[in-house]
Amino acid sequence: MPAFQQGDIVVVPFPYVDHATRQRRPALVLSTPDLEIRHGILWVAMITSAENAAWPSDVAIKDHAAAGLPAASVIRCAKIATIDAHDAVRIGATTKRTLTEVVRKTARQLGIRAG
Repeated sequence: MPAFQQGDIVVVPFPYVDHATRQRRPALVLSTPDLEIRHGILWVAMITSAENAAWPSDVAIKDHAAAGLPAASVIRCAKIATIDAHDAVRIGATTKRTLTEVVRKTARQLGIRAG
C-alpha cells in the first residue's frame, strides 16, 4: 500500500542543480501511487518561499497553514526531482485546484499536452 498520494506535501532531501548537496525541504508529490508501489520512488516539485523571485511557472499555495507549511510558499513547477519514497515525510496536502494547475504547468514545461 502506498504511503503517498498525488497532491501530498512532503519534506524530502531535494537535490540542487548548482551544487552537489541535498537540503531537506518541502515538495509536492506529482506522481501517482503506482510509481511508489512499483519502484519505491516519488516524482516531486520543489516548494519554496513566496518571498523568492518568481519564476513564470510558479504556482502559489493559497493556504500555506492548511498545507502544513510555516510561511507563504509557491510550487516551483520547473524544479522536479525523483526521490526515494522512504526519504519522504508527509506534512500536508494541496487543493485539487492547485494540483491541477501544477500538473498543467509541469506538462507544459515537458512539452506534453495534458488533457
